Amino acid sequence: MGRARLARLHGVATSYAPSPGKSVQTADDTVVAVLAALGVDASTPHAVCTALAAYEDGAGRALLPRTVVARPDRPPDLTGLPEGTVLRVETEGGGTADLGAPDPAALTRLPLGIHVLEARTPGGRTARAPLIVAPDRVPAPPGRSHGFLVQLYSLLSRRSWGMGDLGDLADLAAWSGRALGTGFVQLNPLHAAVPGPPTDPSPYRPSSRRFPDPVHLRIEHIPEYADLAGTARLRADELAARAHTLRSEVLEGGALIDRDAVWALKREALELLWAVPLSPGRRAAYCDFLAEQGQALEDHATWCAIAERHGPDWRGWPDGLRDPRSPGTARLRHRLLDRIDFHCRLAWLTDQQLAAAQRAARDAGMAIGLVHDLAVGVHPSGADTWAQQDAFAAGMSIGAPPDAFNARGQDWGLPPWRPDALAAAGYAPYRELLRGLLRHAGALRIDHVMGLFRLWWVPEGRPPTEGAYVRYDAEAMLSVLALEAQRAGAAVIGEDLGTVEPGVRDALAARGVLGTSVLWFERDYGGGERDAAPRAEAAEAAEAADGPGAARAPEAVPDGPGAAARILAPGEWRSGCLATVTTHDLPTTAARLTGADVALRERLGLLAGPPERERSRATYELAEWMGELVRRGLLPEGQGDEEAAVKAVHRFLLRTPARMVGVWLPDAVGDRRPQNLPGTWDEYPNWRLPIAGPDGRPHTLEELAASPRLHALMRELSDGYR
Repeated sequence: MGRARLARLHGVATSYAPSPGKSVQTADDTVVAVLAALGVDASTPHAVCTALAAYEDGAGRALLPRTVVARPDRPPDLTGLPEGTVLRVETEGGGTADLGAPDPAALTRLPLGIHVLEARTPGGRTARAPLIVAPDRVPAPPGRSHGFLVQLYSLLSRRSWGMGDLGDLADLAAWSGRALGTGFVQLNPLHAAVPGPPTDPSPYRPSSRRFPDPVHLRIEHIPEYADLAGTARLRADELAARAHTLRSEVLEGGALIDRDAVWALKREALELLWAVPLSPGRRAAYCDFLAEQGQALEDHATWCAIAERHGPDWRGWPDGLRDPRSPGTARLRHRLLDRIDFHCRLAWLTDQQLAAAQRAARDAGMAIGLVHDLAVGVHPSGADTWAQQDAFAAGMSIGAPPDAFNARGQDWGLPPWRPDALAAAGYAPYRELLRGLLRHAGALRIDHVMGLFRLWWVPEGRPPTEGAYVRYDAEAMLSVLALEAQRAGAAVIGEDLGTVEPGVRDALAARGVLGTSVLWFERDYGGGERDAAPRAEAAEAAEAADGPGAARAPEAVPDGPGAAARILAPGEWRSGCLATVTTHDLPTTAARLTGADVALRERLGLLAGPPERERSRATYELAEWMGELVRRGLLPEGQGDEEAAVKAVHRFLLRTPARMVGVWLPDAVGDRRPQNLPGTWDEYPNWRLPIAGPDGRPHTLEELAASPRLHALMRELSDGYR
């Protein structure tokens, strides 16, 4: 009982529910391991008693919580303060406010921001804690809008260097906003990757979520490019010619997108540009950026510079370099000042081009513009875990527990944040992360948004079946999100597909966070409880593979779990969502309509049952949907016309009250191939395919802009908002 109480005090669950009405106890040794990752020894009865006593003497007797959260309709609980205690607040802006006797409501009237609360008792005890004063809700998107969902690397123009870049993004935004009336472009995570070769192509396993990857730079758009002269100009021209060849191989030769080859060319070009002196105005802007980003950028650039010498896994670096604050690191930092400046410069250049892309979107009339994507975690060997080691739980990985659709559970290979460390730091790592992502965004998508409430921790060396849920302070996490989103004037979209804890969707909706609704999954699964819908996340476990962000749902088949699940009518959908037909790790719409998705999984040996049965499942579900569309008058062209069916499912979305409707850009030209196929690693070229037409021939951005099929589909959406 003592260990269970200790676990509860630290937010560690001692049981979980793999399905409604079923409970599984967490193994004792798992609880011990998870508590140890939180700095709590529960290995023996004596250790448990000692830890409980330490808690009572520490957190149990503390005058204030580690972080205090207040918002207009929710003052903090300060009832435990001794009588006669007085409060004082140091505001974010540098002022002070003497509040006198504890009045929780007074804290809600303070300016929004991150302040410091001080409590002083009559006996002389004092305590200080960060005070987060947040709005109740994140900003709502301005009216209804539609836009594209796209994986940037897959969007190549005739100017790209072998993969889509920020110049292509700005062009897509400018064209689609003006010509098609789109309101947003939602992207894959642009976070900095762990360098290779080979580099993991998945955008959901980054080295750092705090800084974007310079591989996305458009080299010719860097102002110093025009100043290259002599041998540097000749070399730059040679690199551009090689980039042309690389691009042609992808667009015309059937080659896959090769991120490492692209980066090799761009890195050499950036070395040439780094040697070009900045103009006085550019130098001043760069210095401002360095001052604004501070220690976080210096740490990131230092990791990049050391990784060039010792490899990208800091856990294998010499002992003196594994600590970013060690004397050894300080000495090497001094010797690597030029390389650190190079990587700082790349961060600045990428930030500038992101800003330019968002300006292009807004100038084109987009109400939202860019929608950036926040991955659920970072790579264990990357820059963020090196720089913020105290914030991450060593020896743990996040994933998902076993459920009705995956008896093995899932291990994503990503270390979790420690909730106690976040609270002790006033959620500074989380705040800084959000602030960086929202700098040039009209909205932010949060992958696996349920992670703001709890995450499944898997101890290193154990299967994901032997994990445990660890709870986070959702009130604090959502309040920080609301504060930073309001400061940026940005909406927030939560990826809430998969198994969702009861009440989570309601809590997110109450704070204004939009959900994600995918056409094929929106069914009445019984009981009227959306949170109980038996959707199962696929995963990108280290061994087999799917990834965070990947999701699937039970197929609607006569004898399957979706057989009795009625398709929700458009009016039954929630309004607070981004509605889509498909996503980056689901079959494209054309693939579903033609059976290409089942054929692909059969070819790779990924079918859950005999091929005939799986084809029957797919045929049944498709017939069910086509019948629904015909009954609602959304398919006047009749069945059997692929382009008409793609239009029809989007007409269905327009009849829902969804605030945002997203079109998967490959769907607009009939692409048959998913960008990511859950359950594969080497078997399928995940994250390496250019957007293509029905025949698999890649389409450039210029061809997309001229595509009759795309324009016909997008007219449906434009007309639907009139």
